[in-house]
Amino acid sequence: MAPARPTRSRSGALCRQLLLTLTILTFTCDACRKVILHVPSQLDAEKFVGRVNLKECFQSANLIHSSDPDFQILEDGSVYTTNAVLLSSEERSFTILLYDTENQEEKKILVLLQHQTKVLKKRHSKEKVLRRAKRRWAPIPCSMLENSLGPFPLFLQQIQSDTAQNYTIYYSIRGPGVDREPKNLFYVERDTGNLYCTRAVDREEYDSFELIAFATTPDGYTPELPLPLVIRIEDENDNYPIFTETTYVFTVSENCRVGSTVGQVCATDKDEPDTMHTRLKYSIIEQLPAYPTLFSMHPTTGVITTSSSQLDREVIDKYQLKIKVQDMDGQYFGLHTTSTCIINIGDVNDNLPTFTRTSYVTSVEENTVDVEILRVTVEDKDLMNTANWRANYTILKGNENGNFKIVTDPKTNEGVLCVVKPLNYEERPQVNLQIGVVNEAPYSKEASSRSVMSTATVTVNVKNQDEGPECSPAVQTVQIKENVPAGTKSNGYKAYDPETRSSSGIRYKKLTDPKGWVTVDENEGSITIFRSLDREAESVRGGIYNITVLASDKDGRTCTGTLGIILEDVNDNGPVIPKRTVVICKTVMSSADIVAVDPDGPMNGPPFDFSLDSDADSDIERKWRLTKINDTAARLFFQEDLPFGTYRVPVRVTDRHGLSFISPLNVMLCDCVTENDCTLRTDARTGHGVVRLGKWAILAILLGIALLFCILFTLVCGGTGTAKQPKVFPDDLAQQNLIVSNTEAPGDDKICSTNGFTAHTVGSSAQGICGTLGSGAKNGGQETIEMVKGGHQTLESCRGAGHHHTLDSCRGGHVDMDNCRYTYSEWHSFTQPRLGEESVRGHTLIKN
Repeated sequence: MAPARPTRSRSGALCRQLLLTLTILTFTCDACRKVILHVPSQLDAEKFVGRVNLKECFQSANLIHSSDPDFQILEDGSVYTTNAVLLSSEERSFTILLYDTENQEEKKILVLLQHQTKVLKKRHSKEKVLRRAKRRWAPIPCSMLENSLGPFPLFLQQIQSDTAQNYTIYYSIRGPGVDREPKNLFYVERDTGNLYCTRAVDREEYDSFELIAFATTPDGYTPELPLPLVIRIEDENDNYPIFTETTYVFTVSENCRVGSTVGQVCATDKDEPDTMHTRLKYSIIEQLPAYPTLFSMHPTTGVITTSSSQLDREVIDKYQLKIKVQDMDGQYFGLHTTSTCIINIGDVNDNLPTFTRTSYVTSVEENTVDVEILRVTVEDKDLMNTANWRANYTILKGNENGNFKIVTDPKTNEGVLCVVKPLNYEERPQVNLQIGVVNEAPYSKEASSRSVMSTATVTVNVKNQDEGPECSPAVQTVQIKENVPAGTKSNGYKAYDPETRSSSGIRYKKLTDPKGWVTVDENEGSITIFRSLDREAESVRGGIYNITVLASDKDGRTCTGTLGIILEDVNDNGPVIPKRTVVICKTVMSSADIVAVDPDGPMNGPPFDFSLDSDADSDIERKWRLTKINDTAARLFFQEDLPFGTYRVPVRVTDRHGLSFISPLNVMLCDCVTENDCTLRTDARTGHGVVRLGKWAILAILLGIALLFCILFTLVCGGTGTAKQPKVFPDDLAQQNLIVSNTEAPGDDKICSTNGFTAHTVGSSAQGICGTLGSGAKNGGQETIEMVKGGHQTLESCRGAGHHHTLDSCRGGHVDMDNCRYTYSEWHSFTQPRLGEESVRGHTLIKN
């Protein structure tokens, strides 16, 4: 029996193995994909196992289910344990069910969990097969779980070259994790090509390693190219999400609408992005004060909003929230952290200021100004020292005369009532005011819900003072006809005592009287005409003559008033024509308009009658004619073809009451187009023209004068230049000039010295630049020929009987005339040979 037990045990194990294989085959036939996950022999609860790509089987699965209750699958394909799992030496498998409820489709994924030690044995057993089978030198996908528990060294995979069938191949690797930091993390067995990891790796520090594998022969030959080998580190949910701030502070206005945004919080997670490890969910886990619940948080964005409109700063001005962020999309096994959020409630003007009392009583003495008489206080629940709390006071009623002003004390927020205009006890012994108050900021609630202004009444009692006389009204009038005789009396200015309302005991004195026309009675204030009154005087404005009166009582208190004397108009002025000079441009017009005025009032003024006064000149009406235009104007015509000139035309103007005045007019008949043309002329036809040059005419005259000076200066310079002419006669041996005259009588030709020489006459001091040159000089009836010595000299001779002449040399010296005379025979014997050689040149006559 004993030997049979092992047989039964072996047969039972074989049966179980066959049953597992049959189950796997059954699931494999139905599954769309098979996934093998290498795991340690012992798995803790809520431990990450691996990840399955669900989209390779189903793109839109809205229901994911695991056939094994010890495992759960998340939306991104992450596989987690729900309980602690202990794997035996056998494989363990379960199915992932994917279901689309809309399309009624279902698919399965088979997941096989293999113990790492068993995988190592299988890979060793495959080595023999691989040695016999041909294997390619190519990169093999490789990955490992971060923070793996081992056992270490942990087998990852085997690399092998096809050339190992023909050569002895040694394998080696290089790169980060081997000969670069972190060093000695990976190594490969030289003979087998098995790749191992020596310790756990943190994916947040190294998410992958890019190694280079080499296959060489013992003698150093390299039959294969270097092989890139990438080892990817699978992420594990080992990092907690962290809020960006330890405490968030937000502010939201009170009475805001539901759904108003308060603020947004944010957290970060160092795990692999776009996985369940970094899919965060936000939530509020506690509110202080707890009730009522006023805030909510969006689970994905972290935006905090109001869930109620009952935020009232005056009740609670601050709330504190404890908020949480959790990865794994907020599932219970996800990692989470918390933070604090403080929400301050901002103030709005939802409380009106109200007076602490509804009525106030105060007093003030009359005639005082700029004094504080009352302070009123208000209550306001809004935030202090803000526009929602600061008060603005106003006087609603009772201040029609502007006697009061109310302002706000910025420190205490009180209303300060002041008197800015004196009060009169005799007029108003008591004043009732109504004041109101509002905030600087507008009221936020509906105005219909309650009154937007609090009001109160203020009674101001005016205290009486012993005052002086009162000049009221300040301007009084009295009516008097002008031209009344001197000594005429009339009412004057009256002041009174405000307490007794009487004028007794008040004395008067005249302060100003521009013309000195009146006197003021000291006791009664009446006036007496001192000089004749003239309504048309310059100091009378609008028919009123003003004087100033000073009133005083027995105590010396005074007041000042103005007495306006209204002068009744008397027809004492005839109408006159102000414009006494009339211009008629005869070529374009035959008449001129004249206008009359009357200094008297309208009742003694127009309409006017215009007529010609023919008493002085009987021909006036024959030459001139008047035509009335309106009540104050007429048109004057000339009736004959009068010559140009100035005429005196007397015109009589009569007002409506028959009072007339003769205005003599100076009528100018002028040959012009406009009146200005006539006044600027000096034509004899007008008789009184005056030449007036404009600025442009004066400028033209000055330019003409300057041009003449330029021309004269040019001529002078040109004449000076022409004096320097070449020689007419060639220099002979004696450097003499020959002057020949064939006339017996002295010639009339004139020689002008262009070189500025001066001819001097003996016995005379006269100097000149022009002299008379004769053919010879008579000396006792004998003709003589004069020869002047010295080259480049000019002979200037002046005729004069019995006078000796002098010659001005070109060099400025004077040569005596007598020393230069020769007889005719000497002259002939000297000049004849030379004239024979060049007769034409010898008979040249020089005329200047």
